[in-house]
Amino acid sequence: MSQSTGRPAGVTIVAVIAWISGAIDIVVGTILFFQASAIAVAPQWGGAGTVYSSAIVSIVLGLITVIVAFGLLRGNMAARLIVTVVQVLSIISSLFIAVANLGNPVGEWLSILVSFIALMLLWTKRASAFFNS
Repeated sequence: MSQSTGRPAGVTIVAVIAWISGAIDIVVGTILFFQASAIAVAPQWGGAGTVYSSAIVSIVLGLITVIVAFGLLRGNMAARLIVTVVQVLSIISSLFIAVANLGNPVGEWLSILVSFIALMLLWTKRASAFFNS
């Protein structure tokens, strides 16, 4: 990153949101991991193995998200591309869920809006200059 191109506020906002999201995934995954044996008695959870697996996946995804968030703050193009792909997949998934009426449509439309805003903030002219410097 060159000294002439400062980090745009939009990039910082997206990175902070990603960091918070990753931290929540880590905390929730850790709590789930330590409570797996108690939760697993309920058959709808699919047993202890499923709960442990879900907890580990949540922790790993949280760690990746935190690392990518720091990459955004440093102007790392790979981090920008990873976040872009994840947000596009999130939009597609939320759109499917909202249209198929599988979940809460209001929540899914809100998710689409947040993902769209994140994409717009990451691909402004200032953000592009920051990532390309």
